Amino acid sequence: MDLARTEVAPRKSRKESATRMGLMALPVAFFAVFFAYPVTAIVARGLKTDGAWRFGRIGEVLAQSDIRHVLWFTTWQALASTALTLLIALPGAYVFARFDFRGKQVLRAVVTVPFVLPTVVVGTAFLALVGRGGLLDQLWGVRLDTTVWAILLAHVFFNYAVVVRTVGGLWSQLDPRQEEAARMLGASRFAAWRKVTLPALSPAVAAAALMVFLFTFTSFGVVQILGGPTFSTLEVEIYRQTSEIFDLATAAVLTIVQFVAVGAILPVHAWTVRRRETALRLVAPEVTVRRPRGAGQWALLGGVLASILVLLVLPLGVLVQRSLDAPGGYGFAYYKALTSSDSGIFLVAPIAAIGNSLEYALAATAIAVVIGGLAAAALTRRTGRLVRGFDALLMLPLGVSAVTVGFGFLIALDEPPLDLRSSWILVPLAQALVGVPFVVRTMLPVLRAVDGRLREAAAVLGASPWRVWREVDLPMVRRALLIAAGFAFAVSLGEFGATVFIARPDNPTLPVAVARLLGRAGDLNYGQAMALSTILMVVCAVALLLLERIRTDRTGEF
Repeated sequence: MDLARTEVAPRKSRKESATRMGLMALPVAFFAVFFAYPVTAIVARGLKTDGAWRFGRIGEVLAQSDIRHVLWFTTWQALASTALTLLIALPGAYVFARFDFRGKQVLRAVVTVPFVLPTVVVGTAFLALVGRGGLLDQLWGVRLDTTVWAILLAHVFFNYAVVVRTVGGLWSQLDPRQEEAARMLGASRFAAWRKVTLPALSPAVAAAALMVFLFTFTSFGVVQILGGPTFSTLEVEIYRQTSEIFDLATAAVLTIVQFVAVGAILPVHAWTVRRRETALRLVAPEVTVRRPRGAGQWALLGGVLASILVLLVLPLGVLVQRSLDAPGGYGFAYYKALTSSDSGIFLVAPIAAIGNSLEYALAATAIAVVIGGLAAAALTRRTGRLVRGFDALLMLPLGVSAVTVGFGFLIALDEPPLDLRSSWILVPLAQALVGVPFVVRTMLPVLRAVDGRLREAAAVLGASPWRVWREVDLPMVRRALLIAAGFAFAVSLGEFGATVFIARPDNPTLPVAVARLLGRAGDLNYGQAMALSTILMVVCAVALLLLERIRTDRTGEF
C-alpha cells in the first residue's frame, strides 16, 4: 500500500505541474508579446546606435540636473502621498471594518469611484476645485493648482479606497475579543491596540502602503494636469521626452530607472500579500460589525464621513457643477456641444468617444477575464518560485510606464506578423494589460478557498480538467468572476497613459478626449471636458454600485 502511494504521488505532482504549465502558457505568451516585446523594443530603440548598445548613455542622462530633480520629486511626492493617504484613510478603514450604518454599501462604492476614474479626470476634478476660476478661487481667492499640495491631495483622493479596502478587509475579520482580553488584563486602549491588533494588521498596512507608493510613483495624468511646467514625475518626463522632444534615448533610460524601481517594490509587495493571506482570521466579518456606541465612536464616524465628503465627494460635485455652468446660465449647453464636430479637435463629434470607450472597454474586459482567469487558476497553488515569479510578472503593468507601453506598441507592432498599428484591437490590448492584475487579485482568493478535495473527487470519477473547472470551480467563483470583469471594465474604461498614443483621431476614447479638450484654450473646450469627465464618472459609479450588490463577501476588499 505504501509503495502504491509513493508511485501515485509523483504522478499526481507531475499532472498538477503539467496542468499549471498549460494554464500559464496563454498568459505568459500574452505578456511576452504585448508587454515585454514593446517595452524591450522602445528601450532598444533608445539605447542602440548603429546596432551597438550605448549603456554609457544611462550615466549621461542621470548626470543631468533636471533629470535628477525629476527623480527626486518623483520619490519625494510618492512618499509624501503615501504617508498622507495612510493618515487620512486608516480611520476610514476602521469605520468600514467595525461599524454598521445606513448607506454603508453605497458609501463604499462612492469611496471606490475615484480609484477607477482615469487620472486625467481626477486631475480635471481638482482643477475645477482648486484651479483658476475654481470653487476655492471663487470663494476665497485661493489657488492650489500650481502647488505640490494639489498633487498630494489628488493622490489621496485617488488612493483612499486602496487603504480602506485592503486594510479594512483584514480588520473586519480580526476578532475584537483578543484586544478586549488585553484590556481586561490591565493594558490601556492604545497599548492593547499596539500589541494585539497592529501586529495582525501590519501586513495589510504594508501591502496598502506599497501599492499606494507604486501608483503615486508612476503618476501621470494628475501630475501632468496639476503640476504644470514646475513639477514632473518620471512618467510625465518619459511622455515629454517621447512625444514633445523626441529624445528616445533619455526616455529609454528613464524607463529603465522606473522598471528597476518597480522591480524592487513588487517582490516586497508580494511578500506582504502572502503575509496578509496567512494572517490570523478567526471570525466572519458579520461577527465584528456593530452599530457605533458611545460619543467617541459616533464622533469618529462623523469625522470619517466629513473627510469623505470634503476630500472625495466635493471634487466630484464640483466637476458636475462646472459641467453645468454654461455662459448663458446653468444648463446642458456643454453636453449639447458634445454632439458637434465643428471644434476641429477631433475628426468626429466628442460624444463619439463614449461609444468608442464602451466598445474598447468591453473587448479589453473579455481579454482580461480570459488571461486573468487562466493566470489565477495557475496561481491557486501558493508554493514554488515559478508561481511567485509568475505572480510578480502579472503585476508589472501596474508599475511600468504605460507611456512606454503605448509608444512601444507603435514601434514594435507595425510590421508582419504583428502589424496591428492601424487595427482597432490595439487599444483593448493595451487596456487589458492593466485589467489583468485586477482580475487575478479578485479571483485568486476565491479559487484558493475552494476545497481541493472536490476537484480530486471529480477527477477520480473521470472528469476532464475542463469539466472539473466547469462543474466544481465555476459555480463557486461565478460571482467573483463577475466582480473581476466589472473592475477590469472600469479600469479599462479609464486607461490613459498608453491609449493616448494609440487611439486614432477618428476613434478617441473618453480620457483622451478629455485631455485634448483641456489642452485647448476656451471656455467651450473646458466645459466639454468637464461634461465628458462627468459622464465617465457616472458610468464608473454605476458599475461599482452594481458590483457592490453582487459581492458575496462582506470584507470590502478588492
